[in-house]
Amino acid sequence: MKYMISWFERAQGSPEEYENAQKRILEVFGQWKEPEGFNVESFVIRVGEWGGHMLVECDDPLSVHKFCSTFPAFEFQARPVIAVQDAVRAELEVIAWRDGLA
Repeated sequence: MKYMISWFERAQGSPEEYENAQKRILEVFGQWKEPEGFNVESFVIRVGEWGGHMLVECDDPLSVHKFCSTFPAFEFQARPVIAVQDAVRAELEVIAWRDGLA
């Protein structure tokens, strides 16, 4: 299963708290390794923001949950996704079936 994981900066407090959170995130991220079966296909950061998107292929949703739990300074969204060509093929099948109804 593929997941699009997006993360957004969680409101902190003072500028000093933001700076400390940023340092800690980079410390933790520097030690993080992709677990077995957690294959990152794309990993991008939104320009001008403290957040981004990661496309992951992973059969274990617990691994996705663990990744999102690793960085509590962010709010995460993890959504299952499919390739557009697969979605179009499925939609065409459903349209053909629906058009055949009496």
